[in-house]
Amino acid sequence: MSEENDFLQRFQLQRAGVRGGLVRLDASWAAMREHADYPPAVVRLLGEAATASALFAGSLKFEGSLSIHLRGAGDLRLLFAECTHDGRVRGIARWDGDADVASIELAQPSTQLAITIENAQTATRYQGLVAVESSTLASAFEGYFERSEQLPTRVVLIAAAGRCAGLMVQHVPAEGGEERVHDDDAWNRIGHLLATLSASELLDLEPEVLLHRLFHDEGLKLETPRPLAFKCSCSHDRVVGMLRALGREESEAALDEKGVMSITCEFCNRLYTFDRVDLALVFTTSISPPSSTTAQ
Repeated sequence: MSEENDFLQRFQLQRAGVRGGLVRLDASWAAMREHADYPPAVVRLLGEAATASALFAGSLKFEGSLSIHLRGAGDLRLLFAECTHDGRVRGIARWDGDADVASIELAQPSTQLAITIENAQTATRYQGLVAVESSTLASAFEGYFERSEQLPTRVVLIAAAGRCAGLMVQHVPAEGGEERVHDDDAWNRIGHLLATLSASELLDLEPEVLLHRLFHDEGLKLETPRPLAFKCSCSHDRVVGMLRALGREESEAALDEKGVMSITCEFCNRLYTFDRVDLALVFTTSISPPSSTTAQ
């Protein structure tokens, strides 16, 4: 697998007043799946969520990240995916019940979907939260944008045969000074065109070929593709910060009989170890102790 197959292709349909994105995940999706043995229904949803996070993060205009967080869908306890402004993707899922679970019902009274945007430059955080009332993740995202952003959106997501892909279009109002021919049917027309898209086309066709096939009459304008890659944001300093927040007493209580604490990142399986001397340095100096990590 090659990271060249992991990309975000942004585009505009100038005649229709639509912006959109096409995402494919290959090597990055394989890297996410290495760290857990997910049942089929869970792996499909995680692939769709990871793809969607890359689609949505494509509109970030600052250093930061966009994350998707779904809870309360029956056996699916947690679904989390995140993409940064520079295309670093990660994700994780947690579930109960039979590991061979074949399907997960999203539309339950307790299911909630959150999309969180974090601006690293201003240290600010925005979160939108909606109840999930649809049976698919793509429809849930469409509902989110309709209710939280008042932004008509269509989303197509697929995770199959070890690969992920997604296509999103959004109908956006004309910005200041922009001239656009009024077309009452444009959004409906784009929806009909999107409905002709097959799974094999979304997974296999070159982005330029696929988008031209769908939207060649709509003033298609392609932006420069952006590479995507799996990368976890964990670090030794972040673990030290977590321990300081936990407190010295609780941290020391977590040491085993040999006086060692092991912390494994759930996203990448990297192992961080601390002994009593390390913990003493954590809580008595502003300098982090030397990093002891092992990639699992």
